This record gives sequence, C-alpha cells and structure tokens, in this order.
Amino acid sequence: MSAGEAFRAAVPREQDVAGAVLAIGRPGFADTLLSTLRRVADVGHCMVFSFAGERSARCLLDVGNIPIGGDLGQAYSGHFHQADPNRDTIFSHRTSAAPILLPTFARRMYNDSYRKLFFEDSDIVDKFATAIWVEGTCFYVNFYRITAQGRFERAQIERLKRIAPAISAVVARHFEQAPAAPDTPRQNLGTLFATHKALSCLTSREKEVCQRILSGLSSEAISADLDISIHSTLTYRKRAYEKLGISSQNELFGIVLKLLMQTPVHGLN
Repeated sequence: MSAGEAFRAAVPREQDVAGAVLAIGRPGFADTLLSTLRRVADVGHCMVFSFAGERSARCLLDVGNIPIGGDLGQAYSGHFHQADPNRDTIFSHRTSAAPILLPTFARRMYNDSYRKLFFEDSDIVDKFATAIWVEGTCFYVNFYRITAQGRFERAQIERLKRIAPAISAVVARHFEQAPAAPDTPRQNLGTLFATHKALSCLTSREKEVCQRILSGLSSEAISADLDISIHSTLTYRKRAYEKLGISSQNELFGIVLKLLMQTPVHGLN
C-alpha cells in the first residue's frame, strides 16, 4: 500500500485536515498543523524528526507548549534517537510506503536517562506517534501532552489514529517540497485545478468557484470576488458538483485532499 492509498483509506472528516493540507509548502505550515492537532485531539506539542539512515536523525519541526522543545530536538538528534524504543518498529517497516502507527506510550519502554530528559524535565505525560517512509527517508511525527493537559483521552486517541495516516502523509509532503514559492494557497489550488486530469471536466469559471469554496469563501464573497451574481455562483457550483459526482462542500474537500496526496511531491501530474 502506498502512502497515498493509506491516506485515502483513512481520511477523517475532510475539514479536520484540510487546513494542514492547504498549508503544505507554506511558511505557516507548523502553526497550521498544530492548530489542526489541537482542534482534533487537544495536542499540546508536535515534533517531527527524519531518519535517512539508522545512525542519523534531524529535528524538522518543533512547535507547541514545551519550552525546552528545541533542546529536546537537539538531544534526540544527537544521540537519544538510538535509545528510542520506537526505532525497531520504524525500521522494520523501511520498505513499506504505508503510514506506521507506533505502539501506545508507556514510560517503562524508555531507559532512565531518556525518561528524565524527555518526560520528567520536559513535563511530558503522554505522547502519540506515527511515521512514514518516503524514498529512503522516514518522517517520524510525535504528538505530546504536558501535565497541565493530562493524558490523552480514549476518544482523542481514536481521533489521532484516524487522522495519523493523513497527517504523516501531509508532513512528508511538506518537508519533501522544494522551498516554498511566494504564492498563496489559492494559487496552489489553481495549479492543481489547471493541471490534474480528474478536474479537467470543469470549465474555467467552475474551477474558479470551486477554488474559492475550498479557500473558505461564502457564496456571497465568491460573487463579489469574481464580480458575478449570486445566482451565477450557485449555478457554477451546482454544475461543478454534478460533473464531479458530489453534492456537498465536504465531498469537494475530500476529492481535492485525495488528489493532493496522489500528486508526486516534486510536481503536479
């Protein structure tokens, strides 16, 4: 199973991950990702590490409510990654492109020095982790909660399990991207709508309306932005939905999210 297939098999409610997907390659990606995670499961902190081989690790992202997150990232990348009990599971899936759900967190899994630095000194009381391999590089995504938040509730863990495949694919796609160009999420959507065969059935105006729906504009705002009547906006939306075989904004989100995950990291089809 490819990362894209895993994503499509486990897509949660589209609005849960839409913001993070649309932020791929953008400077505000880290904050948008954390906002998504907090909304879904009240995640306090997120860190992303990469493995290109068994002897090296890099901290790619550190965002949230742990003041010493930067220090933890350096320590983990320096040598603590070798003591991470999740390594065996991660590297045993090295030839698979499917997202990996790591074992449920338990302090006893870690040695004394690891527990002191990463849990006691940092005030971490719980974590959830996922990972994905992309062309020889692993992206290891960790979600944390501190004492003030308490441990993840069962319902929150279930929600994290549902979105983990999508989040790992989104993170991998973001960090595999070339440096972000100075464009906007709507321009990125414009590229997708202009180049992907699955959307070629739409007229130019139908694509413009759909892009603005995905950007969060109301029908009234779309009408003003395109300088057309509200009746025309609703007509273009209806025609687009009919051609795509959908009937709601959420289904439109679902189609675009799936296409984004199918698209090669370094370019659009």
